[in-house]
Amino acid sequence: MALNSINTNASAMLALSNLSQTQMQLQDTQNIISTGKKINSAKDNGAVWSIAQTMQGKSTALDSVKDSLNRAQSTIDVAMSAGQQVSDLLTQMKAKALAASDTSLDSTSRTALNEDFKSLRDQIAKVVSNADFNGINMVKSGGTTVYALANDSGSSKLTVAAEDLSLNSSNVTITATSSFNSASTASAFIATIDSSLTAVNTALTKLGTGSNALASHLKFVGSLQSSLQTGISNLVDADMASESATLQALQTKQQLGIQALSIANQSTSIMLSLFR
Repeated sequence: MALNSINTNASAMLALSNLSQTQMQLQDTQNIISTGKKINSAKDNGAVWSIAQTMQGKSTALDSVKDSLNRAQSTIDVAMSAGQQVSDLLTQMKAKALAASDTSLDSTSRTALNEDFKSLRDQIAKVVSNADFNGINMVKSGGTTVYALANDSGSSKLTVAAEDLSLNSSNVTITATSSFNSASTASAFIATIDSSLTAVNTALTKLGTGSNALASHLKFVGSLQSSLQTGISNLVDADMASESATLQALQTKQQLGIQALSIANQSTSIMLSLFR
């Protein structure tokens, strides 16, 4: 190629190529700064982007796990509240039966105590039947066992068994018609209620243990999710201080490229002086 050609300006072509490359780098850097991420799509780095997407999917799925654990905890909290109320009512019933077992008590007073006893008995039935959360009752007859998600794939679950605290159950042996009309029948209820109290308190302990397990796992899931988000950040987030310095350098390089192209474009006009 001729050194002084008006058809082909090699210097201008080189300057334009360098300027175009600088502008592409500048566009990439501006995109990184605007999003805060050095990896925005698979074309930036396919392997890293794929890993980050997988981790992000796992982190998002853990939100559903946390929701499931929270619902299960709330269901158990309602069941425990009902159980504690049942325990309190049984304690009051024992006091009524004990007072009525006194042989020196007159029939009128014993009848009044029996009415209180029956009222407390009926309250147990009402408490148990109304211990629902989101349509789930863990303490009624045939109550629902709670299952909570434990991992992001749904392959593992935490289970908290239902505890039947209804009348005439294995835990509460008082029946829906239990009452007394004499000191001896009242006295017979004392041992029955003691047995029921022990069983109810044991059931509450089991529910409490299950609730603690859910709370512990919920804390773990929260920590795991935070770790995943930190890992994703390490993979895709940009070092903004470094990108800021790169931006300034590229802006300077762009200005120099424009000047270089302008100078290269003037070479053809210089050749006109050869013909004057």
